[in-house]
Amino acid sequence: MRARTQILAASLVLALAVGPLTAPALAAPPTGSVRTTSAPDAEALRAAIAGLPDADATAALVRVGGSDGSWRGSSGVHDLASSPAADPDARFRAGSTTKVVTAAVVLRLAAQGKVDLSTPVQHYLPGLLTPAFEPITLRQLLNHTSGIRAGDGFDDPYAHRFETLPPARVVASAVAKGPEFAPGTQQHYLNINYTILGMLIEKVTGRSYAEEATRLVLHPAGMRDTYFPGTDPRIHGPHNHGYQRMKQPDGTTKLVDVTEWNQADRWAAGDMISTTRDLERLITALFRGRIVPGPQLGEMFTVPAGIEGATYSAGLQRWEHEGKVYWFKSGARYGYSTAIAATRDLSRTLVYSVNSTDAKDETPNPVTTGIVTAALK
Repeated sequence: MRARTQILAASLVLALAVGPLTAPALAAPPTGSVRTTSAPDAEALRAAIAGLPDADATAALVRVGGSDGSWRGSSGVHDLASSPAADPDARFRAGSTTKVVTAAVVLRLAAQGKVDLSTPVQHYLPGLLTPAFEPITLRQLLNHTSGIRAGDGFDDPYAHRFETLPPARVVASAVAKGPEFAPGTQQHYLNINYTILGMLIEKVTGRSYAEEATRLVLHPAGMRDTYFPGTDPRIHGPHNHGYQRMKQPDGTTKLVDVTEWNQADRWAAGDMISTTRDLERLITALFRGRIVPGPQLGEMFTVPAGIEGATYSAGLQRWEHEGKVYWFKSGARYGYSTAIAATRDLSRTLVYSVNSTDAKDETPNPVTTGIVTAALK
């Protein structure tokens, strides 16, 4: 999981390496942002998603927005069997962009005084962690500096794709391994931090994670086509099929339809189903302060100090090039790769969903790299 996230992040770095943008700054821009005035490059964006399906992806949905202008595009097919055009409004597995929602829920609870980010999670979930763990604050879970190791999953995920792996079992397997490092001394991006935050949300509110995320984030942001599937392996509503390259017993590689998959183990860390329109609404509403109040919103734009190589904040990740800062979150589930990104001042936003055939591979996907390079230059 960590390797794939780093690879998706590297795609954003490639885009930022295209070159600096020269533009007059806005008066008193938000801290950590630089105003741009470059309209989206429609020709480059069309070229980035042309020719699908191909070996790297079967479909792509892209939305570029912000105050500098907008562009919408889609390409590819709904499915490989009958090959109708990809639905531009399709739902898809949004993967770890779910963490943006989870972080926003926790920050809203903090704003309401129901949790304190500086208080150890052991206070809210007594008995969850063993005495081997030092106190771990909610803030350290949010920014991946907890030191909790990854939990175990199925040895052969595809063979068990219709089975349920309860999040509590994933957490128990992680706790049994003991701490990886002392809290706050390193940063290691792992799903387990947000799985535990999902448990925290349920304990503090007395309601399910899905109910609270919908009430506190999805509804205020106007995300009408986003939901949490639980143990249901299907994607309800319009959607394009996802495919994954898989090795066969004879050594050959075959594209396998992986659209239906029980993602219950990813839960608050990555099981959300959404659309590009809804994710654009999410990033816009968040950055404008309509979801999380200002004092708590600052956590989403704060990377822990004193930790070498740290880039993760609460729910987001920071990249800077030539003085230009983007805040983003990527996600990958078998058959689907997703990312949301924006400048702090919302001069440029990007949301894409690519039905990549290597969503869990450890090499950059040319289609996602091309989209990022075209959209953020």
